[in-house]
Amino acid sequence: MEIRPYRDEDRAACRELWRDLTQHHRDLYDDQGIGGDDPGIYFDKYLDDSKLQGAWVAEESGEIIGLTGLLKDEKGLEIEPVVVRTGHRDCGIGRRLVEHMLDEARERGATSVSIRPVARNAPAIRRFHEAGFRTLGHLEMFVTLDDRERDWKPGLDLHGLDFEC
Repeated sequence: MEIRPYRDEDRAACRELWRDLTQHHRDLYDDQGIGGDDPGIYFDKYLDDSKLQGAWVAEESGEIIGLTGLLKDEKGLEIEPVVVRTGHRDCGIGRRLVEHMLDEARERGATSVSIRPVARNAPAIRRFHEAGFRTLGHLEMFVTLDDRERDWKPGLDLHGLDFEC
C-alpha cells in the first residue's frame, strides 16, 4: 500500500469513500438521512475548503482504499477526514494515514495537530488515542429542543458528569 498526494483523477474514488464514511455515520447513529441524498458531493466541498492544506490517498493495487487530509485551524493543523474503505478496515491503513499526516504536520512546522471523531465512534477514538491523541481540547455539546425521538446512547463520564452520544 502506498500513501500519496490526492490527484484530480482520484475524485470519483474519493467521492465513493466519502459516501462510505457517511454510511458509517448513518449506521452509527441509526439515521439514514445524514449527508442527504448524495453525500459524495460533500467531497467536492471539502476540496474547495480554504482551510485545506492538502489531501492524500491510500492506494493498493491501483485501488483507492483510504483518504485523509490536513486542514489549517486557528491553533494548528487538523486531520480531517480519516476514511478507510469498508472491507479494508482493521488492517492498519487508518493508522498509517494518521502517521503520515503527523509526519506532514511536523514537516510543515506545526506545533499541534487535532482530530475530531464523532463521539459515538468508540473504535476510532480508541485508535486515535493509541496514535497519541490523548489531550482533550474543545467539546461539542447538544441539547434537544424538539420532541423527535432520538436514539442517544450512554456515552462517557467526564468530570463526574454523564453524557450521551
